[in-house]
Amino acid sequence: MVHRSLLIGVLLGATFCLPWAKAHAIEPPLIYGAAPSQRQLAWHELGMYGFVHFTINTFTDREWGNGDESPQSFNPSDFSAEQIVLAAKAGGLRGLILTAKHHDGFCLWPTKTTPHNISKSPYKAGQGDIVREMAEACKKHDVKFGIYVSPWDRNHAEYGQDGYVRTYHEQIRELATNYGPLFEMWFDGANGGSGFYGGKRGKRRIDGATYYRWDKVVQIIRAAQPDCVIWGMPNADARWGGSEQGIVGDPCWATINLPAPESQFSHGHRNGKVWLPAEADVSIRPGWFYHAGEDSKVKTPAKLAEIYFASIGRGANLILNIPPDRRGRVHDTDLTALNGFKKWFDATFGNNLAAGATCQASNVRGEDAAQFGPGKLLDSDSWSAWATNDNVTDPSVNITLKRATKFNVIRLREDIRSGQRIEGIAIDAMVEGQWKQIATAGNVGACRLLRVPAITTDQLRVRVTKSPVSPMLSDFGLFLEPAAQ
Repeated sequence: MVHRSLLIGVLLGATFCLPWAKAHAIEPPLIYGAAPSQRQLAWHELGMYGFVHFTINTFTDREWGNGDESPQSFNPSDFSAEQIVLAAKAGGLRGLILTAKHHDGFCLWPTKTTPHNISKSPYKAGQGDIVREMAEACKKHDVKFGIYVSPWDRNHAEYGQDGYVRTYHEQIRELATNYGPLFEMWFDGANGGSGFYGGKRGKRRIDGATYYRWDKVVQIIRAAQPDCVIWGMPNADARWGGSEQGIVGDPCWATINLPAPESQFSHGHRNGKVWLPAEADVSIRPGWFYHAGEDSKVKTPAKLAEIYFASIGRGANLILNIPPDRRGRVHDTDLTALNGFKKWFDATFGNNLAAGATCQASNVRGEDAAQFGPGKLLDSDSWSAWATNDNVTDPSVNITLKRATKFNVIRLREDIRSGQRIEGIAIDAMVEGQWKQIATAGNVGACRLLRVPAITTDQLRVRVTKSPVSPMLSDFGLFLEPAAQ
């Protein structure tokens, strides 16, 4: 479906100002299909952030607690929210999502909804609040803050009944209203099974789609956190990437038709009716919580780089888990890996080798180069775009570099504010006086990264090979990834 550009303000929010808002004789292309909301666009721009899995499981050496653990078990010896936040920031993560409550039901804040919380632990003699400490450290160091709160509660006696749903809604309300701005709230899909359940022990089965009253949950969050992206429920803003390996499908479409089985989340659906982009999740360790036995199994910077290309490089966001140890700090081994990854990232993407190039397009929309010219590919605005006339769906642009340049990574972006339009693209390089195709992709989206064998040239050509409507390509970059250390 194609919508008039007049609807952009409605789709993206009245406060979001576009370059197109100015009066121009040449109208921009129509929006194609579903497009992101304002909060989704901000989420796309965030790109990479972290998980912080930390709770009683850290001290019981488990991944999933049963719900019968004593709050006395939670006793970090040297907790430092600041150390965790600075470790994440040093690794290039721009936000952190804390497991405020996992499936065992233990709450890392002094909630009024259950005694199974941090006030009953030895930490700070029952006066601690890990959620607040993390929120304040994130604010201090300009890192976005988010919260994970498990729907399943293996401790609560009324899980499976209406009483728990009221409790859960109040927990969400406390978290959404008492800890400042949240960029994302995360709701795990684990729903029901065996548990302690207040000493009654047994199995509780629920319908995860209806039991929690997700409509009410959305209402609570939207009232307190209108800019917060919601993950993992009906009417969410983002979807699971399809694995816990940090990898999404290729191609990975930001749109999907709902309802859809999780087996289709990795790729999404071309021309899906809902903009529901993928988030790739992975832990820096084999497990989500810290286990001393995994200290030698932390992912290397090279592995993290590979994950980056298979997530961010396919248009998804990436959430990387960095679980604190029993001190309540990021372990030295994890720190080394994060710092090594950031060193790789800066060495690779710190210098756009296409900067200063000149561009010549086969077509420019309405011949309005100031508004839609190919120079938009190289300006500082990630979303300003080279656009063509409506009847031109297979254009090309020649790019002449300032000098012969060696590179092995190509970056492309679409102006996703106008929907995901391109279905095929190819990049050629001039080699010994002839055009040689060096890369292709089945889509572009919010970001597309292509690794290629190292090549040296001063001329490239980008060809849109398939698009149902006029394309809007907004970014072109060339980079030289260093050899793995």
